[in-house]
Amino acid sequence: MPRRGTSLPFGLRAERVAVSVLFLVNGFLVGNWAPKVPLLMDRLDIGEAVAGILVLMLGLGSVVVMPVFGALTARNGSAFAVRIAAVLALPTLLLVTLAPNVWLVGAAAFLFGAFIGGMDVAMNANAVAVEKHMRKAIMSSCHGFWSLGGLIGAGSGGILASALGEVWHAVVLTLAATAVIALVFPLIIKDHPTPETKAATRLALPRSPLPYLLGIMALFSMIPEGAILDWAAVYLQREMGADISFAAFGFAAFSGMMALVRFAGDTIRHKLGAVTTLRVSAGFALVGLVIAGLAPNTAVAIFGFAFAGIGIANLVPIAFSAAGNLPGIPAGIGMSVVTVMGYSGILVAPGAIGFIAERISFSTIYICLAFLLVVTMALSGLAKPADFSSD
Repeated sequence: MPRRGTSLPFGLRAERVAVSVLFLVNGFLVGNWAPKVPLLMDRLDIGEAVAGILVLMLGLGSVVVMPVFGALTARNGSAFAVRIAAVLALPTLLLVTLAPNVWLVGAAAFLFGAFIGGMDVAMNANAVAVEKHMRKAIMSSCHGFWSLGGLIGAGSGGILASALGEVWHAVVLTLAATAVIALVFPLIIKDHPTPETKAATRLALPRSPLPYLLGIMALFSMIPEGAILDWAAVYLQREMGADISFAAFGFAAFSGMMALVRFAGDTIRHKLGAVTTLRVSAGFALVGLVIAGLAPNTAVAIFGFAFAGIGIANLVPIAFSAAGNLPGIPAGIGMSVVTVMGYSGILVAPGAIGFIAERISFSTIYICLAFLLVVTMALSGLAKPADFSSD
């Protein structure tokens, strides 16, 4: 069970600050991957297809390792699992940068995806533990901190890489992320399961179809997000003619708008309900992707990505919150199913997009991806468990 929370100055709750910072750092690391893709393409002299394989390796690492951290979370608590994942994730972007050839870059990308993904499962389960402890919904704001981290990472990453070079950029971001993580480690809420809970926890796939349907909803919400993360900079650079320092702002605008909306997401969810929030958000996301795909210039494309960020902002937090509150299913197991399915969209699907982009334009791809959000609308009724109440 979670330990009793402690307070920080200004009335802040230590456990909420800690989990928010975990999301921030995870997003910061992922955001720094966005400008790294075109840099790797130039350094290794590879095209979209090979770059797609590197992105696929990142996704495969996440899909393989996420269930491991789901099991660790279910049996030992999210605090235990998230500490291990964070320590292992911190040096991986530096490894990607220092790898001298495409084979070692692929191996390093696999490790980056593996431990970022493991951290993601554990920190989302930790957010559910904090929600239950505080009797208050916080998941959307936690994902807001992830988006803010992505904004900081992507926005500063392109600038730092241009000013300092690829290696020093990686050194600086690794040291900064490590220092911040070290500060919050002691504040993470302790959610050790009781011996009875451990004995009752079956480390097996749930029989209920609900986690898998929520996983499909998360998947079709996150495929467009992954396409923006991994390919927006390439789209803006190669099809729109933007330089690397400006091209990185495609994902930065997307993450920035997601962050703003996610910080209001818990309030919006309480007022409109999870189901209505999902339907409205999916509509915004669909329109934004179409704008980005049809954009006549870089500025309009960036606006489209930002508009898509408004819609995508609360889709995944609500799906994850619902997964962590499904009756009769341990949070770590439900979260593992939904995160693996969902993050295959953000991590594995973009690899296939690299192959497709060799044959059709990114603008066409973004337009086609927009219509995945129709499926999310159709499944939105399954989000009812995310209507967390403090009553």
